[in-house]
Amino acid sequence: MQAEATETGSSAAGILGTLGVFLFIAALAGVVILYAFRYKIAPSDKILVIYGSGPGMKGKTAETIHGGGRLVIPLIQHYAYLDLKPLTISIDLRHALSMQNIRVNVPSTFTIGVSTEPQIMTNAAERLLGLSPQGVEDMAKEIIFGQLRLTVASLTIEEINQDREAFLTSVSKNVDAELHKIGLYLINVNITDITDESNYIENIGRKAAAEANNKALVDVANSDREGAIGVAAADRDREIEVARNEAASAKGQKQAEADRRVFIQQQEATAVEGENLARADIASTNADLAEREAEALQRSEVARRQAQAEIERAQYTLESERLRAEEIAREEVAKAQIEIAAEAEAERQRRIARGEADAILARYNAEAEGTKAVLAAKASGYKDLVSSTGGDPRAAATLLMVEKIEAIVAKQVEAISNLTIDKITVWDSGGSGDGSSTSNFVSSLIKSLPPVHDVAKMAGVDLPDYLGSMQDDA
Repeated sequence: MQAEATETGSSAAGILGTLGVFLFIAALAGVVILYAFRYKIAPSDKILVIYGSGPGMKGKTAETIHGGGRLVIPLIQHYAYLDLKPLTISIDLRHALSMQNIRVNVPSTFTIGVSTEPQIMTNAAERLLGLSPQGVEDMAKEIIFGQLRLTVASLTIEEINQDREAFLTSVSKNVDAELHKIGLYLINVNITDITDESNYIENIGRKAAAEANNKALVDVANSDREGAIGVAAADRDREIEVARNEAASAKGQKQAEADRRVFIQQQEATAVEGENLARADIASTNADLAEREAEALQRSEVARRQAQAEIERAQYTLESERLRAEEIAREEVAKAQIEIAAEAEAERQRRIARGEADAILARYNAEAEGTKAVLAAKASGYKDLVSSTGGDPRAAATLLMVEKIEAIVAKQVEAISNLTIDKITVWDSGGSGDGSSTSNFVSSLIKSLPPVHDVAKMAGVDLPDYLGSMQDDA
């Protein structure tokens, strides 16, 4: 029996061990399957967004992962992807006011994308998840439009046009800071061309071209002057050298002649006369040389003065062009200011007119609604009155007339009471007949008022019998 019990215990232990191994394998397989189906990897061009509750979500609305993966816990967590592909947005900004109140056109192209910085990725998960690319583009376009207008308004035309790099840096700084708030960042911005309605930029270009042209003219004049001076100096040096050579040659010839004559004179005993002639020839040669030097100096001075005159004419032309450009710029700015003021006044007048028209329309609508309400109330009351008389309209009219009898009688009495008679003279003859002349006068006065029954008949209503009846005259 003891052996059988031992055997039974060993068998049970073996079964439990096998069951434990099976459960371990099943649990391991379940974990593998769970990871296989719920472990999500973020591709290089996407951001994995995990939202819900569970580990790692405390105090956060979503967890963003780029360049890795994580297990998404079933039932309590869900996931989605944000695309990192850049978007290119064309912004055709028109009629933006600069600091000088000059309207400019700034067509540009912006390239944006979802940022991979942790904080900005969280902003993108909170504000862009589930939006279509078109929705993201529309949201970014509104931000870019506003910041681009703000940047243009803070700069002058010269700052926008001349220093494009500083302008692009300012635009990038303003736009990028606002895009970070919705999870985007600015990749690139390209300004194609900048124009203005008053051609101010074109006039600046013309002014720069005129200044460059004038500078070139001045440089040419300076070069011509230096060339003329150099040519004159070269001519002078050449003429001096030629004169010297000629003088030396002449001197040599004269000297030879003199020597020959001296020799002859010495031969003839007239050496003194030969020497005097040689000195005279040398003096003549020196005079010729001085004359040629004076002529060369004169030509050099003429060339210098001509070059100076050309320089002064170029400077005068340059100054005239500069003053003309400044005058044109002032006139264009004044023109733009007048146009802006006129547009503002016209807009104010239009808004005042629209406000007055809306007020009149509202008053008429209110009067119409009030009249409509009164008529509707009267119609409802008349309908109830006719219904109360069993559907007899004449009876209803009679009831309405009865309601007005008191007012009619009051009006008749008022007609008599308001009658002012300063003096009545009645000649009572005391003749026979019914009543005296005085009583007949008063009776006729009373009868001149229409009786109540006649008034009711004129309205097409028969008064009820309890109000009395009219007697026919005999």
